[in-house]
Amino acid sequence: MRALLTKVEQASRLDRSGDRLQRAVLGTLRPRRLRDLLHGVTLGHPLHPAMVQVPVGAWISAAVLDLMPGQRRPATVLVGLGTLSALPAAVAGLNDWAALSREQRRVGLVHAATNTVGMTLYAGSLAARLSGRHGVGRGLGMLGLSVVSLGAYIGGHLAYKQGAQVNQSVPELNRISDGWHSLAEMADLPQRTLVTREVDDVSVILYRHGDEVTVMLEHCPHQGGPLGEGEVQEMDGHACVVCPWHGSAFRLNGGEVMQGPSGNDQQVLPTRIQDGVLQTRLP
Repeated sequence: MRALLTKVEQASRLDRSGDRLQRAVLGTLRPRRLRDLLHGVTLGHPLHPAMVQVPVGAWISAAVLDLMPGQRRPATVLVGLGTLSALPAAVAGLNDWAALSREQRRVGLVHAATNTVGMTLYAGSLAARLSGRHGVGRGLGMLGLSVVSLGAYIGGHLAYKQGAQVNQSVPELNRISDGWHSLAEMADLPQRTLVTREVDDVSVILYRHGDEVTVMLEHCPHQGGPLGEGEVQEMDGHACVVCPWHGSAFRLNGGEVMQGPSGNDQQVLPTRIQDGVLQTRLP
């Protein structure tokens, strides 16, 4: 499976279909607030992984009930619940997928296609159960569970091997040593201007507003974009840095994500001023 998925990552022939689907998704989900909601901006982490718990939990529970006598009705209800709840979870997943890199989109396309087959099998299972053909419904349900389990495996590869929608910047904290680190003389820091510095070879951005200075990891949590090259914009009364790659925005006074496609907050480091020198450390 690992060798097969590596080939999928490199399968450029998937790009034509993927590009068409990406344009369709972006064209359909036009409102920024809708996309941000589906990305999980309001939660501070991606929404799709949380949403898939409902269909997966319902389908697994239905499979358990199918193995027990006299449980046709609750099993049918759970299959219906899983099938219906899979639709909004799929929309959230497509929204995240449309903002990924090309190699990630190739694997994501196979992940989506596999889960679509699984959802179709569960829709057939529900139809069979409602028409009284419970044996057929159970068979289609077990087959559907097998297919969506394969889809979950592919999704795990997408997230944990390719890093899709996981925080790309936080692992850099492991490269910063303990203790306070000097960054700059306060007298040399300009007001309301992004400044890039390094802490143990980890790039951070500094932003001074009055006597307050924010120190934030520079690489965007979405795809590692250079926030130090971004613009500072005001959103809902807060100064925010906007990633130049994909437009994710983060509050400079707290790191909260204000605009997707990132669903993760950005890490801000504690600061202090010693003898006119700005210092920072690990959280």
